[in-house]
Amino acid sequence: MGKPKGFLEHARKDPRKRPVEERVQDYREIERPLSLEELREQASRCMDCGVPSCHAYGCPLSNRVPDFNDMVFKGQWQRALDLLQSKNNFPEITGRICPALCEAACSLSINQKAVSIRQIELQIIERGWREGWIQPEPAEQKTGKRVAIIGSGPAGLAAAQQLARLGHDVTAFEKADRVGGILRYGIPDFKLEKDILDRRLEQLREEGVKFETNVNAGVDLSAGYLQRTFDAILIAAGARVPRDLDIPGRDLKGVHFALEFLVQQNRRNAGDAIPKDMAITAAGKDVVVIGGGDTGSDCVGTCIRQRAKQVTQIELLPQPPPDRLEDNPWPTWPRILRTTSSHEEGCERMWSILTKELVGESGAVQKLSCVKIEWSEPDENGRRSFEEVAGSEFELEADLVLLALGFLRVEHGPLIKDLGIDTDERGNICVGDAHMTNVPGVFAAGDSVLGASLVVRAIALGRKAAEGLDRYLMGDG
Repeated sequence: MGKPKGFLEHARKDPRKRPVEERVQDYREIERPLSLEELREQASRCMDCGVPSCHAYGCPLSNRVPDFNDMVFKGQWQRALDLLQSKNNFPEITGRICPALCEAACSLSINQKAVSIRQIELQIIERGWREGWIQPEPAEQKTGKRVAIIGSGPAGLAAAQQLARLGHDVTAFEKADRVGGILRYGIPDFKLEKDILDRRLEQLREEGVKFETNVNAGVDLSAGYLQRTFDAILIAAGARVPRDLDIPGRDLKGVHFALEFLVQQNRRNAGDAIPKDMAITAAGKDVVVIGGGDTGSDCVGTCIRQRAKQVTQIELLPQPPPDRLEDNPWPTWPRILRTTSSHEEGCERMWSILTKELVGESGAVQKLSCVKIEWSEPDENGRRSFEEVAGSEFELEADLVLLALGFLRVEHGPLIKDLGIDTDERGNICVGDAHMTNVPGVFAAGDSVLGASLVVRAIALGRKAAEGLDRYLMGDG
């Protein structure tokens, strides 16, 4: 490494955030970049650890983290960009929204704070865009093979770019009215402004990728038509079936899935008019978000920007510890308490809470009937159970209840059924090593295979599926 003792000389420095009172007035991004000198110092903290777990264990993309850190420290930015793009199609997206599995696996994080890998990655790619180093890379020769990609989220887009650069004619079909899938409509603009996505989509178009929106594959285009028209099909539709809450009062007005709520706000930000009778808004309301994950946090930040009266986030699981426990050693992902930028903006958080009933009047929700629970120690299979705490019943006022309980699986619509694709016991699409399903020429990637997961994993599986699909088309596998 360029500075072997850099980690001894410099502490970790995270990017500054816009002040809370300023950022809650809009939907623009929150973080401000580190200065060039600060970034160089952070890159110098990458130590010569011998076995870079950030690359080998932490990152699903196997990003070449130590190498591009070294190039940033030495000021060789174009070489850093080449190294970064050799593994990651969309660093400007992962650099903004990835939870940074690589940092959790950084050798420094054993007893110090990890290298600021995500911020370094982001500033490499943004400098590449500013300097004009990132250009379309169309294939020099075309193969004449046609590929249909179902879905335009991170898995579908990564696969589309890889396949187009290999010379295949790629058409991505998107059910929504705009391209981007979960990147477009699931992630708030204050985490990912959509011009960042549009900039990359323009590159894909110039590389030959065709996008068709408002197309429900399997309905608007039959499975038979797709098989006749294309040499291969890749399903990258995502896991969009939400986990529901089966309790009394679930059908009351004012109870919505989190994604319904988030999609509407992203549409407003894009200039769409939401019909009044369909609008979901937190303005002036007592809001309860059920679910303590990232989607719940996104709902919290959005509710605050909509001027909610009060926001409470409740979670069934117990409050995580501040630091790793013995059964959660490095370099595994740390199961610790995390406070997001949305939580910083004003939110009451509660753990070990079971919602028993949603109570309303005149058909609209007014409050939640809840009880505190205690969790048992894990059994020999790692499973835990809970019991209600006697006498701990309480109520939460709520004019709006958002269900952020995660997602189950890909939708089992006509496309999957008509193609005869096998799914596992959880409803995920079954694939082999090359990501081909039981139907020859039909592949799958991303959350349709994994179940709901991270954007970085979706990109990795999209790339892997593209590799297998290319071998199939070219007769190499």
